[in-house]
Amino acid sequence: MQDEKIIGKGNTATVYEWEEGKVLKLFVKSYPTLAVEREFLNAKAINLMNFAKPKAYEMIYYEEQVGIIYDRVEGETLLDWVLKTGDLQGCAEYMASLHKSIVLNKVNNVPDCKEFLKSNILNASSLNVEEQERALDILSRLKDGDTLCHGDFYPGNILLLNGQTTVIDFMNVCRGDFLYDIARTVYLVQYTPVPADADDKETLLQLKKTLADLYLIEMSVTREMIQDYITVIAAARKGECPNEFY
Repeated sequence: MQDEKIIGKGNTATVYEWEEGKVLKLFVKSYPTLAVEREFLNAKAINLMNFAKPKAYEMIYYEEQVGIIYDRVEGETLLDWVLKTGDLQGCAEYMASLHKSIVLNKVNNVPDCKEFLKSNILNASSLNVEEQERALDILSRLKDGDTLCHGDFYPGNILLLNGQTTVIDFMNVCRGDFLYDIARTVYLVQYTPVPADADDKETLLQLKKTLADLYLIEMSVTREMIQDYITVIAAARKGECPNEFY
């Protein structure tokens, strides 16, 4: 892959130029093949749905790495854009407009969000038995659903070009009640930690809360409507991303 141009690089994968109009998302050697297969199947399941996203074509194997061929999508991340412009209201409007187009879709051939949450709650070693039981009890009373949920919908997974947005990253695509995906977005925007070396943590935390508030207004959803989801997502996150809490 030395001769291919790198378009982007993250913790789990590097994105390379591929054939015309396409890219290769090549995962790091240590990344589980089953996780790549899950992303590919999720992406294929939503290929024909009516919202802006790159189409997935095939999985490929390169030496000890696994990758997925996607359509190439141009633009900067909405996260970079909002950090550059400071336009929280504009960011919320971009997010909500795209998210509304996603949750209009119904799906049945992707994982159930409640199973995803349950598995991570049970894997959360930092939760005691009472905390696990409380989270599982709340989870059991949440609505089932067949709404398409992106699962990681936040500004870092939205690309912006000439006022048009496109969503990427389909690892945690699932089905459920639409409020799950909205609550998951609020959690990712507001409650995930700020960088340890950030200059002004209090200001960043306030900006994160403000963006979440503005996004909820644009989605016509109140915090009361998603509170049980936030409680369950927060518990599940300790199994999903335990390093965030240390």
